[in-house]
Amino acid sequence: MKIKLLDKYIFNQVFFTCFGCILIFMIVWIMPEILLKTVQRTISGDYTIEMAVSILLNELPKVLHIALPVGMLLGTILTFEKMSKDFEITVMRSCGFSFPRIIVSAVIISIFAAGFTFLISAKVLPYSSCRLKAIKRMDRIAQFVFPVKRSNGSIEKIIIVPHYDNMNIKDAIVLNFYNEALDGSSLLSGILISDYVKYDYKTWTINSAKKYSISKDGVFNNNGEDVQNVEILNGESSTNAYKLMKYSIHRDRELTNPQISEYIKLLKAEQMDDEYRFMLNKYIQRFVHSFMCILFAILGCLLGFSKPREQKFIGMLIAVGIIFSYYITIPFFDLLAEKAVLLPQIASMIAPSIAIILIIILKKVKDL
Repeated sequence: MKIKLLDKYIFNQVFFTCFGCILIFMIVWIMPEILLKTVQRTISGDYTIEMAVSILLNELPKVLHIALPVGMLLGTILTFEKMSKDFEITVMRSCGFSFPRIIVSAVIISIFAAGFTFLISAKVLPYSSCRLKAIKRMDRIAQFVFPVKRSNGSIEKIIIVPHYDNMNIKDAIVLNFYNEALDGSSLLSGILISDYVKYDYKTWTINSAKKYSISKDGVFNNNGEDVQNVEILNGESSTNAYKLMKYSIHRDRELTNPQISEYIKLLKAEQMDDEYRFMLNKYIQRFVHSFMCILFAILGCLLGFSKPREQKFIGMLIAVGIIFSYYITIPFFDLLAEKAVLLPQIASMIAPSIAIILIIILKKVKDL
């Protein structure tokens, strides 16, 4: 009965403190930028009141996704600092409870927080991000570049699509290359410029285009020959190119897990290595970010634990440094993964590895 009462007491303390920290963090995060900009655009007439409310509601999942690990870290620190200050931890340990046993309730809460964080990244955030684009009319028409390689790895052609909307592929440019290379670089053999490309699920066909041939000396052989019905892609490559074109206009947070998984497979199949490594890293980060809720909760318990006369601000100062370091290094590790400096599997696991090392060090320093 004492164990149940203890667990219930710690559970309530950790839960409400973490909830308060998450709420405060979301308010602090959303007020300076998102809320202010939305109010300004509403006052200026760019947004209606309904649009403004919808924008704020759809911004919440993005902020909550960031706030959950932070709330777990700060909430557990504040809870265990208070319990240490009030000699509650000392009494519990005197009664024979080990520190791992004391933090069981906090770990259970962090597991639920981790699951909720993953649910947001996998389901809620993609939906809200797409809704935001639609509300703000931010459906951009982006340029798509698709390289086609020969079996020997050399570039056969590069297809550039400056404008596309669903199956309307406009203003396509095709750069054809010689099979031979000069000084390690491909030689441009010709250029096709078309106003429209037809995609029928099997082929990409240019109905009417201007064709410019280029000699190996880099001299144009003609002034633009009119050509009809030129097939520039066929088979699996045509399907892959169309799917990649649709995915390329979306950020990683706008894709569900099945979508980003398919995107990664397509990128790998078409040997688009930089984008493949980047997206694989972001996909793994979805799992890692959720797991960080658990690691941050354990770190918070350790940092919050202190002897009655120890300085209390040190744990909070370290926590702020951990939060700052974690979020500021994410783009850096993304870049390392994209440029093949580190494997995506390694780059995405650096943060949790450091957190685990810190847990081990703190456990020894605190003599637990």
